[in-house]
Amino acid sequence: MSAKARDVNLVDGELVKPMLVLSLPLVFSQIMQVAYNLADTFWVGRVGSEAVSALSFSWPLVFLMISFGGGFTVAGTVLVAQNKGAGNHGEVDHAAGQTLGFVILLSAGFAVIGYLLTPILLPLIGTTPGTEVHQLAVEYTRTIFLGVAFMFGFFIFQALLRGWGDTRTPMYLMGLGVVINVFLDPFLILGFNANPIFGLVGLEGLGQSLFAATGFTGFGVQGAAIATVFSRGVGALVGFWLLLSGRVGISLSPRDLIPERETVERIVRIGAPSSIEQSTRALGVTALTALVAYAAVNAGGASTETAVAAFGIGNRLNSLVFLPAIGLAQGTSTVVGQNLGADQPDRAERAVFWGIGIIVAALVFVSAAAYLFAEPIVSVFIPGEEAVIAIGVDYLRIIGPTFLFLGAFNVVNGGFRGSGSTRTAMVFSLISLWVLRIPAAFVLVEFFSMGPTGIWYGIAFSNVGVALLAFAWFTRGTWKNSVVDVGPRVPTDD
Repeated sequence: MSAKARDVNLVDGELVKPMLVLSLPLVFSQIMQVAYNLADTFWVGRVGSEAVSALSFSWPLVFLMISFGGGFTVAGTVLVAQNKGAGNHGEVDHAAGQTLGFVILLSAGFAVIGYLLTPILLPLIGTTPGTEVHQLAVEYTRTIFLGVAFMFGFFIFQALLRGWGDTRTPMYLMGLGVVINVFLDPFLILGFNANPIFGLVGLEGLGQSLFAATGFTGFGVQGAAIATVFSRGVGALVGFWLLLSGRVGISLSPRDLIPERETVERIVRIGAPSSIEQSTRALGVTALTALVAYAAVNAGGASTETAVAAFGIGNRLNSLVFLPAIGLAQGTSTVVGQNLGADQPDRAERAVFWGIGIIVAALVFVSAAAYLFAEPIVSVFIPGEEAVIAIGVDYLRIIGPTFLFLGAFNVVNGGFRGSGSTRTAMVFSLISLWVLRIPAAFVLVEFFSMGPTGIWYGIAFSNVGVALLAFAWFTRGTWKNSVVDVGPRVPTDD
């Protein structure tokens, strides 16, 4: 299929249908993104609760790293989308190459810093040096940091193609990565002997023979990290080749990858607020993880490891629930960006309102399902651990009714980002975490002795509050300016 057939026309004719055509592959990509995490959690859960706890402690640091670097990929989406809408196709290639080169350089620094600081940072979240949980968390996190260039490379490829209006090509590459990851996970985590995969296909003897020949017992938690890095690497390399070959509409030359001061400054100006937004959100997850551990100790009910394991599973399930919102928000960013570039601000505004209506209607049903089936959902990921399951069920049933508010907030913030108003999106994310969520959770834990339950109510409160504030600001219309030069646009039929 040609690149031209894959990018969606977002600036002419009907609005809702092309929006959905653009957003649905993003939703599927997000589903597959979470499949990485869920596959890791599922197979690591077969190792034991200590391994699941290690994954939960590691995730905030990994998320922080991905978020800080990944924030700059937003600049790539904005610049590509608005330049395409304005008809500046030469600038599309230049902006894409500059963003890719800058983010890859950034990843090299992250790899070194993250690897060295991991053993120091994990105890700040709640691990105890010298324990098995701490050691497992160090191994997993360091392995992820070593492969950060592959992860960033794939994320920037997704962002650039999203700005161009092609969301199917990244979806196909994501699917390839998920297949590789899901295939490798059970073997790299559990090894060959008594691996349940062999039992499922009736080849227990083969597993025992491979174990006898190699003695391979798996890498445990670290095996999940190795599988993720390898599968990301495959996607990043294929994506890089597609960009250089020009097969996806954007056509890079090696010269485009060499950072130029003026363009890098623009990337930083647009991307830094998103980087701060996403990394502070990751810090918020880190702070909440530490608060969950503190609440469990103070409440005297659940152990620290039990509460943190439940919180980790809850976060992953929460991510799965919000896939439609994240996909639609990303699609909204592209629609807003291209239409502002085409000097059509009213069409950009209509796209956001349509996005809000669609996601609220969808999440009403998702919220009901999460509430009614909370126990069997949580049980899938940590079978037999009744204490963890009970806390996880509590998490879903308290936060579930607020899903539609958080979905609407994601779409509105997507509109802000697409316009280049990344500072506005950053401010509302900071308000959500550091003004509404964490203070409310701390008060309920410290002064009302509610334990982890108080944190769940704090999260629910912030979901509702920030959605109302962001929507009120959106209706002011101060975001309707393009960050690129716009000119008269000639409508097209394709």
